[in-house]
Amino acid sequence: MRVQMRIKRYNPERGNKPYWEEFRVDVEPIDRLLDALNQIKWQQDGTLTYRRSCAHGVCGSDAMRINGRNRLACKVLMRDVGERVTIEPMLGYPVIKDLVVDMDQFFEKYKSVKPYLINYDNEPGTERLQSPAEREIYDEGTKCILCGACTGSCPSIWGNPNWVGPASIVNAHRFIFDSRDQGAAERMAILGKRDGVWRCRTIFNCTDACPRGIPVTDLIEQVKRAIVYGDPKDAV
Repeated sequence: MRVQMRIKRYNPERGNKPYWEEFRVDVEPIDRLLDALNQIKWQQDGTLTYRRSCAHGVCGSDAMRINGRNRLACKVLMRDVGERVTIEPMLGYPVIKDLVVDMDQFFEKYKSVKPYLINYDNEPGTERLQSPAEREIYDEGTKCILCGACTGSCPSIWGNPNWVGPASIVNAHRFIFDSRDQGAAERMAILGKRDGVWRCRTIFNCTDACPRGIPVTDLIEQVKRAIVYGDPKDAV
């Protein structure tokens, strides 16, 4: 199939304004969008810039806006996007070049919620055990690959770049509800502030955008309830 790819480009060395450029490529229906981008870069225009790495939906590096929705280019099949495709960098992030966005602030927000195990007990002689039921409570949040697709799809971020964003809340959830962790109160205090969970408007864009199928909005609501009740055990 022959596909017309309309790509929003930006090169700071050419000026301050982005511009659109169209390419035509011949692809198989089961080729991925990443394959089509590679074909353009390798055969038509080597200056086209985008992130890519594992190409298997694990690293999350090739998140971009495809036909108006945030997706991983390595997971989108050409048969599912049609013969005319519009590709843009994700919204809510400063654009470095073409489809590459600056994610420094995204990772700063991620680090701000203390996304690591906090436990003040003495080191145990063996690993800290938990039951399958305890693990299941926070299991969905462990699937996050920090691609930024959920955060870049959120209108609350578009309007307020200081908001912590859904990806950070998901990763905070992963530890707030971990039975081995003792830092829930610290994280809930962070997320209870002005730019914490309460900026979420329950739009569900984040859930739609997640390439790992994480119920992002549901996890955010669980964190809200944990803050209101003062105890994660009462929120699930």
